[in-house]
Amino acid sequence: MPAALPASRTEPGSASEDFASSGGGAKRSSAVLRVLSYNVRSLRDDRAALARVIRASAPDLVFVQEAPRFFRWRKSVAKLCRATDLVYVTGGATAAGPMILSSLRAHVERTEDVLLPRTPGLHQRGFATAVVRVGGARLGLLSCHLSLQAAERHDQAGLLLERLRALDTPYAVAAGDLNDRPDGRAFRRLAGSLTDAWAAAPWGGEFTSTPHDPHQRIDAVFTTEGVEVLGCGVPRELPGVSHGDLLAATDHLPVLAALRVPAAA
Repeated sequence: MPAALPASRTEPGSASEDFASSGGGAKRSSAVLRVLSYNVRSLRDDRAALARVIRASAPDLVFVQEAPRFFRWRKSVAKLCRATDLVYVTGGATAAGPMILSSLRAHVERTEDVLLPRTPGLHQRGFATAVVRVGGARLGLLSCHLSLQAAERHDQAGLLLERLRALDTPYAVAAGDLNDRPDGRAFRRLAGSLTDAWAAAPWGGEFTSTPHDPHQRIDAVFTTEGVEVLGCGVPRELPGVSHGDLLAATDHLPVLAALRVPAAA
């Protein structure tokens, strides 16, 4: 069994921050966050199993792909939030599938859903983005589900990097279903500018597709410089996550990461 993934917590500020705070400023604290990325296949599978996996992962932030997008989609999302003790942040139908959920630890500053240029004959794609604060940490978030078509997918990876920069935050996390493997052009484009959390600190399982025959890593968590990855991978050995639930919940395996985000300046 792998070592336990760190739990969420708020950490005291550094000595320099303590000195600065003694002059009348507030003491700033870094945050250890649990981040989950999960393609939920429009909640078409075992919703109770899905909720159990999410709850056992104890995430602060959930980057969802293939969220409900059609008739009464908001009602379906609300039910998922109630079942997992999370709150809706942004995305879903308004971002063509990507969505962000959070625990009550996160204070949401702003959100924006972005529809990407569409290639005729292919699915509409989008990004769900937000800026949040947790403790003294401030970070940008982006949930994505990239194209099945290689050229469009590569272009979308470039747009993802542009959108992260446009969030104008000291740190950022992007996560999602890339429809690409680590040796693919889109994946390599992202990993060339961001930290691939699994490569930085592998924990748990590696492959995310498919649950019944895991053989490829096409789902990932990426971070910007300065975010420390404490562990990242498929939560196969996590207490409360059963093999049966992972098989029944959806057609992807989730990626869970623990990240240390410094306090914002």
